Amino acid sequence: MERLSIMHPLPVLSDFEAFQAWRADQSRWLPVALDIAHSHDLKTAAPHVFTTGTNLVIGLGDELILKIFPPIYRAQFVSERASLTQLRGRLSIPIPDMLFEGERDGWPYLIITRLQGIVGSEVWPDLPENQKERVLVQVGATIAEVQRAPLGALSNIEPGWAEFISGQIEGCRARHTRLGLPQKFLDGFDDILRDAASLIALGAPPVLLTGEYIPENFLLSRDRNGWHLSGLFDFGDVMTGLGEYDLLGPSAFMTAGMKRRVRSLFEGFGYSDAEINPAMKRRLMALMLLHRFSDPIRHFRIEGWQEKAADLVELQELLWPT
Repeated sequence: MERLSIMHPLPVLSDFEAFQAWRADQSRWLPVALDIAHSHDLKTAAPHVFTTGTNLVIGLGDELILKIFPPIYRAQFVSERASLTQLRGRLSIPIPDMLFEGERDGWPYLIITRLQGIVGSEVWPDLPENQKERVLVQVGATIAEVQRAPLGALSNIEPGWAEFISGQIEGCRARHTRLGLPQKFLDGFDDILRDAASLIALGAPPVLLTGEYIPENFLLSRDRNGWHLSGLFDFGDVMTGLGEYDLLGPSAFMTAGMKRRVRSLFEGFGYSDAEINPAMKRRLMALMLLHRFSDPIRHFRIEGWQEKAADLVELQELLWPT
């Protein structure tokens, strides 16, 4: 109790910018984080603060992670907790185990196990091409495996798929205009947004979506056969909807428009060559533009793609060549 008496309470912060400015000074919150760990009788020697990501994330040695969620992101806490509960024991690759949960000054937190491996973004650029293809098969297979899990409490996650797509369509052009997408691509928005309702199944049985199968959110390890997917984490943005939505992160950040990489991802997901047709590519292009984090200028990893494609049709062929 003496520790609590000399610590400032966690504040009420109105938006992300205020939170980022406040979190920059670790002396404001790290003592509280360590006190939370102490309250669960956990060791706090040499804590490691992760500076990226949305929430406060602290490594407690090599075995545990403490995640503290600001109240403005309570929905991420709800999503992460429900996802870890629902997926436990249902995947062939490790995800964190949830050990403790609680709340301090209105800020919910989770204490979870720390997975073994290297964050994918640290090694992905330097992997040999055959290893990238191998990992992409595993990423596709993991997406499919997650989507076979029953939804349980996640079926109540808001917004629902139809509501989400409707809202994304409404703000799509304004978003991409603000982010600087060239006019030649914006010229095709009327057609693709008009077609989106028929292209994208709104009433299909929903599956679990993370929206973020990108190298920053999984771990890689190396064995005698090379690199492989060894862990999946960060379920704060989980929603439910059409399964193809989760092919977009790897398509933007990992496949780089290379045929063998694209084929590897789709093969792992369970798609045959016959299923990769113009209608499917058009649907993926629409979903790519409607993704909640869509930002082609900053996300697409195809060198010179803005010059190589004259319109959205050519762009979809560049992203998903066959």
